[in-house]
Formats: sequence, structure tokens, C-alpha cells
Amino acid sequence: MKSILIKNGRVVNPENRRNPVRVADIFIREGRISKIKMNLDRPGADIVVNARGKLVTAGLVDMHVHLREPGREDKETIETASRAAALGGITTILGMPNTAPTIDNQTAVKFVLEKGREAGIVNVLTAGSLTKKMEGHELAEIWEMREAGASMIVDDCAETSGMGLRRLALEYCRTFGMPILTHPEDADLKDDAVMNEGWMSTQLGLAGSPASTESLVVARTLELLREVPTNYHFTHISTARSVELIRAAKAENLPITADTTSHHLLLTDEACANYNTAAKVDPPLRTESDRQKLIAGVLDGTLDAIISDHAPHLLVEKFVDFNSAAVGITGLETLFSLSFDELVRKNKMPLEDFFAKLTVNPAKIIRSDRGKMEEGAIADVAIFDPKMEWTIDKNKFESKGRNTPFHGKKVSARATDVIVGGRFVVRKGALQK
Repeated sequence: MKSILIKNGRVVNPENRRNPVRVADIFIREGRISKIKMNLDRPGADIVVNARGKLVTAGLVDMHVHLREPGREDKETIETASRAAALGGITTILGMPNTAPTIDNQTAVKFVLEKGREAGIVNVLTAGSLTKKMEGHELAEIWEMREAGASMIVDDCAETSGMGLRRLALEYCRTFGMPILTHPEDADLKDDAVMNEGWMSTQLGLAGSPASTESLVVARTLELLREVPTNYHFTHISTARSVELIRAAKAENLPITADTTSHHLLLTDEACANYNTAAKVDPPLRTESDRQKLIAGVLDGTLDAIISDHAPHLLVEKFVDFNSAAVGITGLETLFSLSFDELVRKNKMPLEDFFAKLTVNPAKIIRSDRGKMEEGAIADVAIFDPKMEWTIDKNKFESKGRNTPFHGKKVSARATDVIVGGRFVVRKGALQK
């Protein structure tokens, strides 16, 4: 394995409280970060990268990705998702279990992990389903999936039948030390809604989902956690009220974490105007007030991570009427740039806080040893050019998905070089074979 010397970059380490952002050199040897130091001289380095003016960080960790494999390889494969992730500066992805068949047993878990190793591009992890076939009737093989390497258990509330089963799941997962990730959504309250309930849904004549569809589940779950404290993660939070509830619960020291998506940080339900199916997502895009509260929640630490919720679909599944269109956005290749522009450039978020949401925080939540920028750590490293301007072009995605509302949007900052386990997977903006 070749040694790599990265020179003159602005090294960002959110866990270094005394000096989180500094100009330094990084020497990578035998797959690990050997040294981080100013004016580092390693004449024996096989590859030297001049990172002057660029940001050098741990590779990003996206803890919510729909890989589609097994079962829907026409939409995405683990390999194509890995390629897309690498170009986005993401070196670790966590797959969701809503595949066909569902990831609800140890054999399915091992399949995804092995496919990720075969692709050999980024670190591919997987979560397991809380219930068999995600039907909400019977707990899946939680212990067996944990032993097979599942990183989390996913409780999709829209498919879960009752709070009694969820309380039982808390007890099981607490016993096994297995964190739970939940999509907070009340299926009965949501009913046949296809977007946020409000002025825009009224104008379009579409069934709307009220904010309480999410916040009621958050509130009920928090009450359960007061009785059965378990490491619990709320994913793709979309409403102001949910942020308030999570903030108050953290003040009680409940063992919870939460995330939101890059598209919920940038867009509102107005993006659905003219029946724009590219903006149809679940949870739906909310109001400007909700969006501002989400940003505030990221800035003050209420929301611990930012995710892509990468959900690729066939074009024919989006080129239909709004009610029939599939929900989701392709986001691996745009997660960093969209978030950087909105949070760092517009809202002046400190670099160390921003990168914590994309590296160390999600890594800790999913029990991964990645996301670290320190000596001795596995060398998953991303180099970003904060001044690189580019236009999002869905036709150039490595992902099979082309469903994005950001096509044609001009953004700044992009990964130029990405290293996974001490090996280049992206060099000078191009994927490496």
C-alpha cells in the first residue's frame, strides 16, 4: 500500500477542542493516519498532494442511504451507490433495510456487507429491520443481526402496528446494546397525504400531512424512553415542534440523537409548486418556519447529524401525477455542497461544528470507528475545495437515480480527493479504478 503525504491543508478535527482547524500536513502509511504536524517532511512518501487552500477532513459518514440492493438493482446497486458516495466525499454509508427482501435476518445483513466489500470503494454498513418484513407484527432477529454486523435497528413507525411492540423493542435493544433508528410518522394521521398540509397543498388540491404526524410520534416515543432508556435516534426530522421536543428531552439527558436532511434544510413545500414530483419526499418538505427551526437545531446541537436520505428512483416513477409519484431524492453526490453552502456560507456555522455533523457524530451514533481525523485512525480522508463552483447536473450522477429538485443549481465546495483505508478512491475529482 502506497504512503501518502498531504501538504498545507486546513485540517479539521472537531474533537480537538483546543485547535479544531489548523494548517498542517498529514502522513498516511499502511492505511492509517501516521502523523499530523506542521511542516512535516516525509521524503519517502509515494504520493504527495498539495492541499493548500483546501479543507482536509475525515471522510463523511452518511447514516441514512437507500441502497435498493437486494431486489431493486434497476434503481441502484451497492456499487453505484458507493461510487456516488465517493464522489460526494462520503467514505461510509449506512443502508436502510427496506429492500426486497427486507434486511430482517443475519443472512440479509451478511449479503449487504459482502456486496460492499466486493465493490471495494467505500465502507458499506447496513441497518436491520425491527420487525419481520417491516410489517409491524413480529420482532425480527435482532440479536442475530447484531452478531452478523448490523449497525442499528430501524423502526419505521409508518409500518409498525402499536406502541406495545415498540416498548418491547426498546427492552430488547437496550439488553443487546443495539441503537434504534426511527422514522417518526403516524400512519393513521398521515392517511393518504402526499405533501405538507398548508397553503401550498390547498392551492394544488393535494392531501396534506400535518406537522403533528411527526411530532406526535416523537412525543410518544420520548415518553416510552423515560421508562425504558435506550439509545434512540430520530431520523429526517422535518418540523419545528419536533425540534423543540428533542431539545427539551436532551435537557433531561434522555439517550437520544437526531438528524435532518440537506433538502429539508434548503427547501420548503413551495418546491412542490406546479406539481413538481422531484420535490416529493417523505417526510414532506415543510414551511419556511419549520426550515428555519431545523437550521437553528443544527446550529445549536439539537440535531446531531445531517443525512442525504438518498432514495434513487426510476425516471418513470417520477414522471407521473403527483399522487402516484414515488417519494425520495437522490442525494449522495450533493449532500456536502448543499449543506456547506446553507450552513457555513449563509449561516456562518463554524467548520468544526459543521463537519462534526457529517463525520464524528454520525459515526458514534452508528457505532463505527470511522469519521476520525487523528493520529492512529484509519485513513478515511476527504479533501474539499471550498472555492470550487459547480452546477448540479443529474445526468452526470454516478448514482442510477436522477430524481433531484436541485438539477441546474449552482453550488460551491466539492470533494477533489477521497481516501478510504489509505487508498485513493477519488483523485483530482475522478473516480479511481
